[in-house]
Amino acid sequence: MPLPLLIAVQFLTRLPIRLPGLPPPEAVGRSVLWYPVVGLLLGGLLSVIAWLGASGGVLLQAALVLAGWVILTGGLHLDGLADTVDAWVGGYGDRERTLAIMKDPACGPMGVLALLLTLLLKWSALVVLLPQASASLWLAPVAGRLALPWLLLTTPYVRPGGLGDVLSRHLPRTSLGRVLLIGALLLVLLPQGVTALLVTAAVALLVRRALRQRLGGTTGDTAGALLELSETAVLVALALRMA
Repeated sequence: MPLPLLIAVQFLTRLPIRLPGLPPPEAVGRSVLWYPVVGLLLGGLLSVIAWLGASGGVLLQAALVLAGWVILTGGLHLDGLADTVDAWVGGYGDRERTLAIMKDPACGPMGVLALLLTLLLKWSALVVLLPQASASLWLAPVAGRLALPWLLLTTPYVRPGGLGDVLSRHLPRTSLGRVLLIGALLLVLLPQGVTALLVTAAVALLVRRALRQRLGGTTGDTAGALLELSETAVLVALALRMA
């Protein structure tokens, strides 16, 4: 298995992956190329969970899938969403105050509320989708892991140091552009893939615009927030189409 893929799986999931030592920065940057593949892997694992939980009724099935989703990803991007919302509200439009709050590991009330609403929306959408549209379990993880590298590719990284800065500085930009194009084309081949792609593009453009206006770029937390918002928007949009 290529080292950049191992790095991507270790970073984006809680699967038991052990790396052979500290990876070089170039390999960390190239790991972003594999993010959509990790989305496919998560989609497959979530589909297995949905199949195993099907006999318990759709409410329990949706809860099991959502719990598996959080456990498999370690809540990594949910943490980014909570930090981003806390900072966005508490920053009062000021760039430096927003970045300072985002750096605080404590989760404030607005962050908790964002987590509750996100998980509620995901669970409610899964209740609608699981009986008839299991492809959504592939669409949402892949869409989110196309949006995140797109943001890193097109937006300056504004917080020096840390893994996000390493990813941004060592991105293989030409190769990543091709991967995103191929990923988008493959996404539309899945049932309801066009809807998922359009929703993801709309959310990504709106979030990027807000980030450029407030911060002048992105951080690791805001990139994770975009992933969560993209996944949630895709699930909700597909559920509304099914209803």
